[in-house]
Amino acid sequence: MSSTYNILMYSHDTYGLGHIRRTMAIARHLSAPGVNILILTGSPIAGRFPIPSGVDFVRIPGMIKQSNTVYVPHSIKVNPQKALDIRQEIITATAKSFDPDLFIVDKVPVGLKGEVLPVLQWFRTSRPNTKVVLGLRDILDDSASTRAEWNEKNYFNVLDNLYSEIWIYGQEDFYNPIVEYGLPVSISNKCIFTGYIPRQTPNRKVTLKQLLNGNGNGSDDSTKLVVVTAGGGGDGYHMLDTYLSMVEETPDLPFKTYMVSGPFVPQDLQDSLAKRAKKAGVIFATFHKRLEKIMAAADLIVSMGGYNTICEILSLKKTSLIIPRESPRLEQLIRARVLQSAKLADYIKWDCLTTSSLREKVTTMLEDTSQYEQSINAFSMTGLDIIRSRLSAFKGDSIDA
Repeated sequence: MSSTYNILMYSHDTYGLGHIRRTMAIARHLSAPGVNILILTGSPIAGRFPIPSGVDFVRIPGMIKQSNTVYVPHSIKVNPQKALDIRQEIITATAKSFDPDLFIVDKVPVGLKGEVLPVLQWFRTSRPNTKVVLGLRDILDDSASTRAEWNEKNYFNVLDNLYSEIWIYGQEDFYNPIVEYGLPVSISNKCIFTGYIPRQTPNRKVTLKQLLNGNGNGSDDSTKLVVVTAGGGGDGYHMLDTYLSMVEETPDLPFKTYMVSGPFVPQDLQDSLAKRAKKAGVIFATFHKRLEKIMAAADLIVSMGGYNTICEILSLKKTSLIIPRESPRLEQLIRARVLQSAKLADYIKWDCLTTSSLREKVTTMLEDTSQYEQSINAFSMTGLDIIRSRLSAFKGDSIDA
């Protein structure tokens, strides 16, 4: 028997930063003496995140999501099916060589275009003691769309036969995928609600003066700061553009802004945003590997409400305004409504976003955060505690075996 406990994690990275950020957060908190964690990822920027001791990653060719069904290679100039074949071969070879005690799959039960299915079947027939877990964010999409997709792709059968447990990284009383997605009893019995996954928070708060130092913007620490983040940025231009237009229209706004667009904004739009931000006195960055340090200095955070961004905001106990996209999935809008009802955030619908609606909401929320503070401060993020408890149970099982 191996002296280490090996965990293999598959990150579904076909769009944005969400999947790799969630996977890295879990890996960081599961790393411990005697535990090896290997991450399979197609993220082109995986190496730009801090990687803790005991954690490493295997880079598979990246794929870009053009629609809910169409994916093309991110960099290599080959036929999409060829790229998928390469990915599947690397995934299968890595799994068999690493021979993990625990395999955690992110979001898609069979992986991109079924690339994880051969590995799942190999674990079932050749390594039956390996625990296989599907990790799901709090909300995938609306009920009807998710049920149709899961039925069409035979996910229920896969979950029933090839998975040990399903970890739902959310709260049952906020949104219940078991009910919303019609999971049968045989699968719902495998489900564990972990709660939201907390993020590391900075030991020392960065001040606004430090952020503005060297940017030509004189300010003192009494000036309020709005941090604007679009996650990966690939679908966030409308929000970023509207926010900058708001600043351009109102040059005497009583607060400063730090905007992080995300690395996947198309280059021409990225360049335009950067020029406009500089002219308007907005601090601008395309990517920040320690975004939580910037968020920690904020009085208000404006985002699109992706799962990982929300976890970072709630970990920092910050007030936030969500501008949720509604295509190709309704996940962000549903999450925004759930968080608003819990008084943990507020939101503006994507098609209602204008410079005037944004200015009014930002100004109002900066002036008075009292309606959110109590709920935010009382909110408990239990995700890592419950995941660690499951790992302890699994390790006990492997020792007993």
